Amino acid sequence: MTTTEHHTPTAAGSGSSASAAFRAAARTTQDVPPERVDTVARAVLRGVHQAIREHDVTYPEFQAAKQWLMDVGEGGEWPLFLDVFVEHVVEEVAARTQDGTKGSIQGPYYLPDQEKLPWQASLPMRPGEKGTPLVFAGQVRDVDGTPVAAAELDIWHADDDGYYSGFAPDIPDGNLRGVVVTDGQGRFEITTVRPAPYQIPTDGPTGKLIAAAGWHAWRPAHLHLMVRAPGYRTITTQLYFQGGEWLDSDVAEATKPELVLDPRPQEDGRLRATYDFVLERG
Repeated sequence: MTTTEHHTPTAAGSGSSASAAFRAAARTTQDVPPERVDTVARAVLRGVHQAIREHDVTYPEFQAAKQWLMDVGEGGEWPLFLDVFVEHVVEEVAARTQDGTKGSIQGPYYLPDQEKLPWQASLPMRPGEKGTPLVFAGQVRDVDGTPVAAAELDIWHADDDGYYSGFAPDIPDGNLRGVVVTDGQGRFEITTVRPAPYQIPTDGPTGKLIAAAGWHAWRPAHLHLMVRAPGYRTITTQLYFQGGEWLDSDVAEATKPELVLDPRPQEDGRLRATYDFVLERG
């Protein structure tokens, strides 16, 4: 097997990795007031009850849904399912009170504590990494236009086959992941490869739902980023590529026109894309 070949990841394997990463991530939690739990839980249940009544759901259909819910949990696919089909609405609600660069979903493939890199850097990659070389450059500023020095761009993306390190066999840990620290003028220049579109894993219960409903399972090619600096609100977003497949029919419904890059070919054969991030005070 060459360094760029690997086995197709399974839904179970990806789900297990996503569940482990979610549980291991450091999180700030607080008690949710009972009245808030009551309000939201009742609203969710009302929605379920309304769907049952409106569509005359039968007992066999109810039992099939119950089995599917059990399968999702036992297969470790809740991070996958919720991030693909629900998170974009949570992000939409959060964006109502936020300024600065538009956000998007985090998705299930984030892994913390990646290698710190200088403002001009190449992401870790395998020798002979497949894909079109891409230089991604820009600046981080605040809402008043002041450069933000030492801001961190936590970046990760799929490879040329649509797979993520940490979630597919045979890809080295940390591949195409890193935390790039901006210079004194808030600038960054990251060398990597253009990612490919990919299907979310379809061999588990999430895939069975997609097939049963006649949906497609594709996400357009994208870069994931968390942009953060002390005293500022962290931006979690995704950047897409002009003219890319599935851009207008993303299964996760996470694309936004403000987040589309327009890479231009350079004389050296690389693509170059630029994007500036704007942070608001936290």
